[in-house]
Amino acid sequence: MLRRYPALPRISDADEDEDEKLMFRNIALRGLASLSVVLVVLVSIVLVFNVRASRAEVPPVDPRSQLVSVDGKNMSVSIQGQGEQTIVLLPGFGTSAPIIDFQPLVDELAPDYRVVVIEPFGYGYSDGTDKDRTADNIVEEVHAAVQSLGIDQYILMGHSIAGLYALDYTAKYRDEVTAFVGIDSSVPGQPNMDKKFPIEAFRIAKNLGFSEVLAQIQGNEDSEQSLDEATKEEMRYLVAKNNFSDTYLNEMDHLSSNFAAAIGKTFPADLPILLFAVQNSKVQGWTELHEGQAASVDHGELVLLDGDHYLHHTKSKEIAENLERFLGELN
Repeated sequence: MLRRYPALPRISDADEDEDEKLMFRNIALRGLASLSVVLVVLVSIVLVFNVRASRAEVPPVDPRSQLVSVDGKNMSVSIQGQGEQTIVLLPGFGTSAPIIDFQPLVDELAPDYRVVVIEPFGYGYSDGTDKDRTADNIVEEVHAAVQSLGIDQYILMGHSIAGLYALDYTAKYRDEVTAFVGIDSSVPGQPNMDKKFPIEAFRIAKNLGFSEVLAQIQGNEDSEQSLDEATKEEMRYLVAKNNFSDTYLNEMDHLSSNFAAAIGKTFPADLPILLFAVQNSKVQGWTELHEGQAASVDHGELVLLDGDHYLHHTKSKEIAENLERFLGELN
């Protein structure tokens, strides 16, 4: 027997378009719902960490640190060692706790030198500042801190961005600086330093408390593994305090202009310079740029070390030994 079934309704093109729109709308709604859940979770995490942070006792200033007055604000410095020669140490950009970060190197240098670590405004336990983070302003503030300590002759040593600021510093205060030592230090003309950063996005993240969350989850610089628990907690506090602060973001925003202004600048020809740089760096032309800088002065030397950008975490002994040799050869 032949069975007859009711005919299926014909689906028009208009109906197909409407179904597709409905499908995409449902997908979009589900996506938004998922995103909302993620945002709620993230904000909840931030709020929990912020409540914990607000209840936590702020750690005291590092016992190695003392505060000096610069431009009406407090700048943190550390003085260790009793040697006849003084070394002034300057941090790389964004180092949240320079005194802690430099400690492996200070331990190697302190038996033979007096070592002064400067925490510029926005770093470590120093205050922040509203002044633009131009190289000129940073140099003037650091010099004021050195002057307040009564130091008039010293070796200037710096990591990363400090190498760029040192060009202006040594040009202005050549009569005070006896040598410059760079630790994988920045140089004029290094690539990719003309980029602009999403400053406002970072500021929003800071205001929402995400820097505190990152500090709790990630810790800080890669020297943390060798720290005791009390120092790790101090480091996390300083990361939360300084990462993406207004002073930090202002300096970040001035990186491109500070690098542009440094093009063509060199160290004074009669200033001895010793440069430590990462061997086989991923930065294009890194070795050649440092070779050129060393060759630009009467007594310049480049020492290539196997390691990462924070050479003072793993190569402190080599840095101290080469410095002693280099200074001995100048006499």
